[in-house]
Amino acid sequence: MKLYFYPGACSMAVHIALREAGHKFELDKVDLARHQTAGGEDYYTVNPKGYVPALRLDNGQVLTEDAVLLQYVADQKPESGLAPKAGTLERYRLMEWLNFISSEIHKTLGALFNPKITPEWKEDRIALFGRRCDYLVRELGGKPFLMGNKFTIADAYLFTVLGWAKLFKLDMGKWPALKEYTARIAARPAVQETLKAEGLAK
Repeated sequence: MKLYFYPGACSMAVHIALREAGHKFELDKVDLARHQTAGGEDYYTVNPKGYVPALRLDNGQVLTEDAVLLQYVADQKPESGLAPKAGTLERYRLMEWLNFISSEIHKTLGALFNPKITPEWKEDRIALFGRRCDYLVRELGGKPFLMGNKFTIADAYLFTVLGWAKLFKLDMGKWPALKEYTARIAARPAVQETLKAEGLAK
């Protein structure tokens, strides 16, 4: 498999999952301004949507979208425990988290990357993010991970997008539980390996 990624972008969640599951894979960094890959491909020929992540499978097909790629990666290595078995209520709970992270955290913070965002819209997005953080703290309720005592692909995704708060200099001090949560995930060996591979840690 080959993961097309950009350092620190949402593709990092899939990168973490690949390492957590013990997959063999290649990395190809995408220049999102030029839509060229480090390997020399026109990225639009890989993913016509133009954004990361994309995962080229061993049979040559390409899958896109974080929530889909995360589940694919987990399902190829069910023994990793990164996702509950398909068809179980626990799996639907995981999918519930993936959808929430995608629509309510990823898209909310992602709007702040837009250089043309108005001050009013930026303030609105930051306020919404705060309310979503309040919800996350309530749902964690002292649990180490979103699904309880076991790390899942939902944690890889949430860790990745919460990391963007630093880029926008958002004060996370109001939510010490989330700071502890992200620190707990950051300490995982697979996460450390991912950060180093993406040039985000020494």
